[in-house]
Amino acid sequence: MPDAPTTPASSARRLVLTLCTFALLACAAHWAWQQPFAVQARMAWRLSRMPAPVTLPMPVDGVRPRQVADTFGAPRGRDRTHAGVDIFAKAGTPVRATTAGIVLAIRESGLGGRQVWVLGPASERHYYAHLRDWAPGLTIGDIVMPGSLLGEVGNTGNARTTPPHLHYGVYGTAGPRDPLPLLRATQ
Repeated sequence: MPDAPTTPASSARRLVLTLCTFALLACAAHWAWQQPFAVQARMAWRLSRMPAPVTLPMPVDGVRPRQVADTFGAPRGRDRTHAGVDIFAKAGTPVRATTAGIVLAIRESGLGGRQVWVLGPASERHYYAHLRDWAPGLTIGDIVMPGSLLGEVGNTGNARTTPPHLHYGVYGTAGPRDPLPLLRATQ
């Protein structure tokens, strides 16, 4: 059976119907993007568009950058190097986020013991390890700002025999980067 001939009126109706469908989809997408359930998606999008920080505030209360030894890249055993810096402080000293971000993980495992991972600007991951405890109520998916409480200095994981400290690392797409110059640039 041959197709019915297309008239200008039927073509116009089809075009109007297509445009209305796209307009409704655009309105629905805009509405959904503004809803509370999309807050993490909006933040992840903003973070991915931000440049990597060139300065960072100190994540441990009361410690100045000049008090932190440059141990990035130092040998750790036979098969690895230190992929961060150790910031020594009294056990229980507050540990705070250095950037805006999304809490990716809160866990107790491996070398880092109690740890928090935060997705920050330029999709870099910020690693806070050896915590004595996490901030009350902190959950995966939380949005944090610079200065948000993440936990307390401790010596969990492979730091059980060391003085309390925070192991702080920054991981980008090219691997770990030394956070100490960023901490010192804030002075």
